[in-house]
Amino acid sequence: MKISTALDKIDEHQLFVPAFQREYVWKREDAKQLIDSLIKDYPTGTMLTWETSNPPELKGPYKYDEKQGAVRILLDGQQRLTTLYMLIKGEVPPYYTAAEILNDTRGLHVNVETLELEYFSKTKMENDPRWQNITDVFQRKVRAKDIIRGLEEKGEDVNRARDDLLDDNMRAIENILAREFPEQTVPVRATVREAIDIFYKVNASGVSLTDAELALAQISGYWPEARDIFKRKLTELQKQGFVLKLDFVVYVLLGCMYHLGSDMKKLHGVENSATIRDAWKLLDDSVLDYVVSLMKSHAYIDHTDEINSVYALVPIITYCFGKKGKHLNDVEIRKAIKWFFYSQIRTRYISQLQQKLDRDLRVVRDIENPFDELLAVIEEERRLKITPEEFVARSISHPLFGLLRWYLKSKGAFCFTTGVELRQTMGKKYSLENDHIFPYSRLKAEGYGRDNRLKYSLAQELTNRAIITKYANRSKGMKAAEDYLADVKQRFPNGLKLQCIPEDPELWKIENYEQFLQERRKILAKELNAFLEGITDTRPSETPITLEDMIAEGEGEELEFKSSLRWDYVEGTVNKKLEDVVLKTVAAFANSQGGTLLIGVKDDGEILGLEGDYHSLGQADRDKYELHLRNLLNNSFGTSFVTSKIRVAFPEFGELEICQVDVQPASNPVIIKLKDKNGQPQERFYVRSGNSSQEISLGEMHSYTTDRFS
Repeated sequence: MKISTALDKIDEHQLFVPAFQREYVWKREDAKQLIDSLIKDYPTGTMLTWETSNPPELKGPYKYDEKQGAVRILLDGQQRLTTLYMLIKGEVPPYYTAAEILNDTRGLHVNVETLELEYFSKTKMENDPRWQNITDVFQRKVRAKDIIRGLEEKGEDVNRARDDLLDDNMRAIENILAREFPEQTVPVRATVREAIDIFYKVNASGVSLTDAELALAQISGYWPEARDIFKRKLTELQKQGFVLKLDFVVYVLLGCMYHLGSDMKKLHGVENSATIRDAWKLLDDSVLDYVVSLMKSHAYIDHTDEINSVYALVPIITYCFGKKGKHLNDVEIRKAIKWFFYSQIRTRYISQLQQKLDRDLRVVRDIENPFDELLAVIEEERRLKITPEEFVARSISHPLFGLLRWYLKSKGAFCFTTGVELRQTMGKKYSLENDHIFPYSRLKAEGYGRDNRLKYSLAQELTNRAIITKYANRSKGMKAAEDYLADVKQRFPNGLKLQCIPEDPELWKIENYEQFLQERRKILAKELNAFLEGITDTRPSETPITLEDMIAEGEGEELEFKSSLRWDYVEGTVNKKLEDVVLKTVAAFANSQGGTLLIGVKDDGEILGLEGDYHSLGQADRDKYELHLRNLLNNSFGTSFVTSKIRVAFPEFGELEICQVDVQPASNPVIIKLKDKNGQPQERFYVRSGNSSQEISLGEMHSYTTDRFS
């Protein structure tokens, strides 16, 4: 399809973007690269369309009328086509509003002589007629002769060769309209569900869409209005200072419905249709607004810009969702807020987001007071106590600065110039800024400039910052710290203390700058630790580790995974030698300190289930499988041992089940008979060594059994 034809079809209501597609996310550099490739006649990808008389919900205000017959739905290529529409027509396409275009890629300029592409720069382009808005070129508002005339008016010589070059380049740009995008089509007979599946597969093969975006596309298939409903709620929350994305909504839904952070495919199926609507109604009507109110009133958060990772809100939202509309009591609120603060300064969700949410949401599901346990999880990985050394060379982008802002608000700290409390709602004139206590220009003159990386980092350290209003920052100027702080001390005697600033005038002198930093680091560490510890008492509950957590921890001395009992996944057939491996593991656990064998789990923790084993036993079920396993165990260890020392269970993971064999330590040495290479039975003695089962020769048994069974 020609590019010009595609754009015309958009205006003629013949080519549409479905509602399940994500928003326009391209940036100016993406637009530049697309136009550059088109000018140079490079490949620029394909369009994937679906011609249908039964389209899904469409983006934008236009509503499909069945009288118009079949229309094309754009499944892949929306970012490119939207970019071209804006650059060629100079307008936002009809399926978007201007407010929905977060990155406006219009205004691209081209140097018609060199074909260089840049966005407008007054210094570079104002007096150079070669630079033209590319939209004017496409719309033929400017011609090659206009550029030539402009160059000649400047006194430049335009010979025949230069004239031809300018003309050829103008034609190369205009000819983009005639370029064709190769169009792949989905069959007319496809259903909406099939079209979404194709969209999913096309995008899953690349890196353009996140798991959450793909999940949202699937949700939109069985709930067409979902995207717009979610966006309306996000707009409401944004007005309260909480700027969140559609990805966040998907994580919240997955957490509330399944207590998971990783398996987005759980949301794909149409069987979720009623459940997800019910979940969203509770979230929309009460839970989301309630959690935002808690964070504003108890955590002193005025805007999500202050938050290191908004995904720390997911466990709190999930916990409140589980209350079914009931509000938290004072202790529950304090525990949640305390955990939230530590999750920020110890960067809980900066990496391995999905895996960590999996673990944390299981805790929310399984434990009555989860935030005690969640705090203990953070402490397993990072020290909770803040030390003065943590502030060294840390800028305001560090999470500690966010905590500092919340702490200062909690104390009632105020602006040093206006006296306005940092917590009060302010207009733009009184919005908060992070002011250098010792002005950077003065520190630079003392050797703290960019030429010395260490010194520069100290100049930008967060301990050299006070929080004041925008108005105060403008009026303060480059005033020396010793004069500025002395004035603050006189006007507001308690002001410096409230912002944890040393009150010794000797430390305010620029020659004592690094001593000032050292002292303020100590004050901040002491004050912030007291603040966090004083929120509430948290003690992790004594709860047993869950099976999910055991698997996540991986194999160890008391835990082993086996893919199957007898089904060989590599060869795709029955392999009875695998049964011997299971018996070795059980014997090793019995001869050591006991342990758990999980059958149906790969070495890396992936859940395979027991379908292969069931198939190998003639399409058996759980009962037949357990009977076969117990016969193996009875034949090798005796009925008395199996009855007293072994427990067999079949826990479920979604639609899959595994076999859990718990083995208690044996009272006497356990020796099993296994066939050697020649098929002859041989007595063998196994023990655990790390995360594997090792054989000990019968000659070496004596020393081991003397220690183990004495």
